[in-house]
Amino acid sequence: MYKIVRKEVLNSQVKLMDIYAPAIAKKAQPGQFIILRVYDGGERIPLTIADYDREKGTVTIIYQEVGKTTKLLGTLNEGDSILDFVGPLGVASHLDGLKKVAVIGGGLGTAIAFPQAKELHNLGAEVHSIIGFRNKDLIILEKEVAAVSDKVFVTTDDGSNGNKGFVTDVLKNLIEEGNQYDLVIAIGPLIMMKVVCDLTKKYGIKTIVSMNPVMIDGTGMCGGCRVTVGGETKFACVDGPDFDGHLIDFDEAMRRQRMYKEHEKLSEEKHECRMGGALNG
Repeated sequence: MYKIVRKEVLNSQVKLMDIYAPAIAKKAQPGQFIILRVYDGGERIPLTIADYDREKGTVTIIYQEVGKTTKLLGTLNEGDSILDFVGPLGVASHLDGLKKVAVIGGGLGTAIAFPQAKELHNLGAEVHSIIGFRNKDLIILEKEVAAVSDKVFVTTDDGSNGNKGFVTDVLKNLIEEGNQYDLVIAIGPLIMMKVVCDLTKKYGIKTIVSMNPVMIDGTGMCGGCRVTVGGETKFACVDGPDFDGHLIDFDEAMRRQRMYKEHEKLSEEKHECRMGGALNG
């Protein structure tokens, strides 16, 4: 059992938890993930490691309550425990030797971009962070990202935070202002990562993306996370989740991602029915 030592509500949809898991915290690196199971018989889901504290022995996860397991996880509080918490899994990000990097987070992807920015900052790189959300009420980790960035830009689709636009608008302006980036890291919805890669390809800037949105099983056994990279089949959970964004077949990945929407909806509806019956019983 793995104890929840801290719980924080980041916005109406997103929550943060620190889990006491010293063995994982000892080895965790940016870009890696864990697999958790809330209860015996429950489904196993992968979540990216958003942060870790080796001294305290804690691993931070940030999740959006969108499905059966994440909603169930959201009902737990500090002092409660999670049955299984396995990791670190996946290939850690390669960040050594970089001098100037643009780190881009879209929505919940900001939680995954944050440890990348933090590690780059600790390594002495100049970090320009761009994080984007649909509206101001969904903004997360703004202060945390700012603390590890030389420059930070926060955009909203509707302009409700006073800065309307998309992350690509900011990135394009920064590039055209003369900023020469060794690398761009983009993490968020598949369509956002695709658009970022389309932009950076024009400027010849190497771009790494995290294909965590397509992970399902987390071990490569289910095959659901397969992506085409440079014409070859790769598995996001064992070969990644980081890949060269200019080699990803995003159109294929987005088509495959849509295949699971109906199944996810049915699973959520069944969970809500069971929970409703338990509450009324």
